[in-house]
Amino acid sequence: MASYGNNFTDELRTRLSIVDVVGRRVPLVKKGQNFWGCCPFHNEKTPSFSVNEEKGFYHCFGCGEHGDIISFTMKTNNMEFRDALKELANLAGVKMPDYKPKSATQIAAEESYTTICETATRMYQTALFTDAGAHALAYIRGRGFSDEMIKKYRIGYAPRGNIITNKFSGTKQNAVMATGLCRRGEYGLYDFFRDKLMFPIINVHGAVVAFSGRSLDGSEPKYINTTDTEMFHKRQTMFGLNFARDAIYRANRSIIVEGQIDAIRMQTNGFPETVAPLGTALTEDHLAMLCKSNRNITFCFDGDNAGQKAAARAADLMMPFLRDTSDVRFAFVTGGKDPDEVLKSGGVDAMRKIIDGATPLVEFLWDTLNKTFLASTPGGRASAEKYLKKEIEKIKDPDLRREYDAEFKNRIFHAWHRTRPNATHVPVPAADDITIKNIQGILSTYPDIAERYGDFLVTMNIPDISQSAPCPFSHNDAEKYIVTLKIKRYLTQLEKQKKDLTASLLIGQDVQDQINKINAEMMRIQDKLDALIQL
Repeated sequence: MASYGNNFTDELRTRLSIVDVVGRRVPLVKKGQNFWGCCPFHNEKTPSFSVNEEKGFYHCFGCGEHGDIISFTMKTNNMEFRDALKELANLAGVKMPDYKPKSATQIAAEESYTTICETATRMYQTALFTDAGAHALAYIRGRGFSDEMIKKYRIGYAPRGNIITNKFSGTKQNAVMATGLCRRGEYGLYDFFRDKLMFPIINVHGAVVAFSGRSLDGSEPKYINTTDTEMFHKRQTMFGLNFARDAIYRANRSIIVEGQIDAIRMQTNGFPETVAPLGTALTEDHLAMLCKSNRNITFCFDGDNAGQKAAARAADLMMPFLRDTSDVRFAFVTGGKDPDEVLKSGGVDAMRKIIDGATPLVEFLWDTLNKTFLASTPGGRASAEKYLKKEIEKIKDPDLRREYDAEFKNRIFHAWHRTRPNATHVPVPAADDITIKNIQGILSTYPDIAERYGDFLVTMNIPDISQSAPCPFSHNDAEKYIVTLKIKRYLTQLEKQKKDLTASLLIGQDVQDQINKINAEMMRIQDKLDALIQL
């Protein structure tokens, strides 16, 4: 059978979740680590058809059928290989390439590519422990990297000379240039990476396909990466995923940070499920890869404006990948620090507090909305609601989309559109002496109210009521007046508690959950007060 080449079929498998593909034809229920349903290839009443999202295959324990998204599409639709690829390409939103069977030359070129990259990795590793690489070794050790970590991640050093060009001087120049390691200059080939701390980029199959080099002299850019090649595409590669795959599966989440040093430090300090994009902003291809394991992602960015913008973009990209079981959160490292610095200064506990205190997607979207748009004006509210509608429409699951819509409509109504009734229905005192006179009149006129709310009224320290003025309220309004005062007293207490907790939050105490509970209680009590006033 003709082949379209591994690059395209691998891209389809990366972009498309097998649970999504199979789920279009077979109702699936998650049990344990796998999804289960009734096999579409034979009649059965008890589900024996298992789908493993991480590994990308299905297997029926009843009839023995086994395969991936391509074989499933072929078999369930009675399609030829090419037609199945076309349908999956449409589903993934990618263009179907022209058919070009792999030639022996192309296969040899790919083998040559990986051979050159592997050889270069070993050369860089060796150079790191030479006199020429001493400053690079001192730097990486100074960042908290042990020799064991250096070996595991195959970190190396690219000297100032042309060691790669010289090593492959007998190899065809086009083969070396295809890897991105060398470029052609006025006087021939030269090494692209010079005097750089080298991080090999390893694909999920364990092969070195590219490199990221960090400057050691303070020059910018801080990092340079291999340009896109036939075997490497930055938009489709996550640094550290080869190490993190199993951990992501076990932890049932992934953590995304901004750079490779942060990713390595996180992986080796209690967060092995951490990855990072490479020399480019986060892309939907990155998320598609991670969502094949699970759709629980914590984005960890700097707390500055750039970090907030990166988080907003991440939320936008994440919306189409959401499921009703997704747990998407946003953690921010403040104080001009990054995860590496937090781990150095505060240790694992400090970093865990940041990750565990991450803001859920719903709260992040709501906060972003209120920070971005001027909700106090009609125009600002209209713009905000249009933006929110556009984001919610990206959710593919109709039930989940409906729930998000209802959640934000409720928030918008209570925060922006709810009109507060005029409090003149139950006069609210403007000063303490007026309050006292009103209560005196109520107590002298309606002793049953005094008895019912005695515990609260005692705290008001009301003076002798024998000389009180006539009560200005009916019995019903008098009781509403007392209840209103009681509720407002409670709201004042809650506001003080929130203020104290906010002060504790600013000095690093983990009180966000308590603040959230108080906010919810304040909203509940405010609703109760509004309902009382409308009576």
